[in-house]
Formats: sequence, C-alpha cells, structure tokens
Amino acid sequence: MDNPDMHSQRYVGVVGPGEATPEQRRVARQVGGLLAGRRAVVVTGGLGGVMAAASRGAIEAGGTTLGLLPDDDRVVGNPYLTVAIPTGLGEMRNALLVRSSDALVVVGGSWGTMSEIALAVRTGVPVVSIGGWKMPAGGVLDVESPEEAVECLHALLWRKDA
Repeated sequence: MDNPDMHSQRYVGVVGPGEATPEQRRVARQVGGLLAGRRAVVVTGGLGGVMAAASRGAIEAGGTTLGLLPDDDRVVGNPYLTVAIPTGLGEMRNALLVRSSDALVVVGGSWGTMSEIALAVRTGVPVVSIGGWKMPAGGVLDVESPEEAVECLHALLWRKDA
C-alpha cells in the first residue's frame, strides 16, 4: 500500500560538534524543534552536543529523530532518539548520514562536521550553516538564525512539491 506522506516526508541532517558550546546546543535545539514543526525527520550522528540538542528539540516539538551511531551498540545513543541505528562504522557513518538526508543544517564546526559538509556538497545535498566554519569554495549557504535556516530549507525542499 502506497503512503503519500512517505514521498513528501523530508529527512534533514543536523550536524555539528559533539563537544558543543552552550550557544551551539541552544541553536541546534531550536533547529530541531523548527524542523519537527515542518514534519521533517531530524537525522543526526546520534551522540551528544549538537546531535543531542537537535534531537531534543525535535522530540520536544513532537517530531521524529533518527540517530546513525558510530558504534555497534545502540545504548551509546542520546536519549532523544526515536530510532537508533548502530552502524559499527565509526566516522564512516558520516556518509550514511549525508546520503540519507535531503539537506543538512550545520551548527558550528569540527573536523567530523567538515567531512559531512564536503560529502554533501560533492553529492549535491543542500547545506545551510549557522555559525559554521567559512568554506573557501561555494556550496554552503551561511545564515544567521535557526529560523532563517529552516525557511531556506522550506524553499528548497517543501515548496518544490507544491
């Protein structure tokens, strides 16, 4: 049986440092809540920092979260995951996260985050960044706020179905 909602459902990766600052966690939590308000599934690496904050915001807003964990055990996942998938791939899970997302929201920066940005730009996945590292090449849209990030994604992902 075909579910029409399944085809319009958006999966948005929220990426950033596992060792996030309080401001990065605040921004990520707000992003997660706003995405959940648009009925997007929030996809993260499933651990702490930005990942946990985005997942928490989504859950608090009644949304769905998916964590692609680096380890073989789902108990390492943060408590805000609706679905936790233990990949056993370590940092290589970043490619799974990018390829399973319709777009990425970057909050802050780290080397793991940089790899996710590079994979997304290389494969044509839209990237919106709030307070992330400045990229020397194109492909990343820098915005000032969670609201602006989600509005940009709305224009890119949801309006094309209208």
